[in-house]
Amino acid sequence: MNSDVIKGKWKQLTGKIQERWGDLTHDDLDVAEGHTEYLEGKLQERYGWTKDKAKEEVKNFSRDL
Repeated sequence: MNSDVIKGKWKQLTGKIQERWGDLTHDDLDVAEGHTEYLEGKLQERYGWTKDKAKEEVKNFSRDL
């Protein structure tokens, strides 16, 4: 699933995102609104990951869908 599809189905995906990364808040996801770069930044912030690790996590999440 590419970033355009993620943006289009954002509301449906927020539950799955919170299951996978429980430290993200509803507010985080509301602000992200499908922007994967913002989501990656929030993952870095909440989990202390590197930019590459956060990008890989989002990529794996999209692939697993």
